[in-house]
Amino acid sequence: MELKTRKQGGVVIIDLEGPLVVGDAERALRESVREQMNGGVRRLAINLAGVPYMDSSGIGVLVRIFNASQQNGGACRFYGATKKVQQLLKMVRLDRVLDLVEDEASALATL
Repeated sequence: MELKTRKQGGVVIIDLEGPLVVGDAERALRESVREQMNGGVRRLAINLAGVPYMDSSGIGVLVRIFNASQQNGGACRFYGATKKVQQLLKMVRLDRVLDLVEDEASALATL
C-alpha cells in the first residue's frame, strides 16, 4: 500500500492506494496518523478511494484512528470509499459510527 500525506488549511489529508490489510499496510497507516497527532494535528481526512478492499485489521485501524482523533479533541473524516469498502463497513455497521462522506470537499467542509 502507498500512503501520501498532504495538508490543506489545518487539515491533514492521507491518500491511501492499495489494499488495507494486516501487516505493513495497516501498520504504516497507524504510524503515519500517530506521527501527525504527535505533531499537533487534530483534523484528519482519510481518502479511501484507492483502497480496493480491507480485512479486519484494516477495519480496526480505521476505528482506532477515529477514536484517537476524538480522544485528542480532534476530528476525522473518511471519504471516497469504493463500493466494496462501503458494503463492508455497512455489513459491520461501522457506516453508522465512522464519519464517512462522499468526497474530499465534503470532508474538508465538515472538519
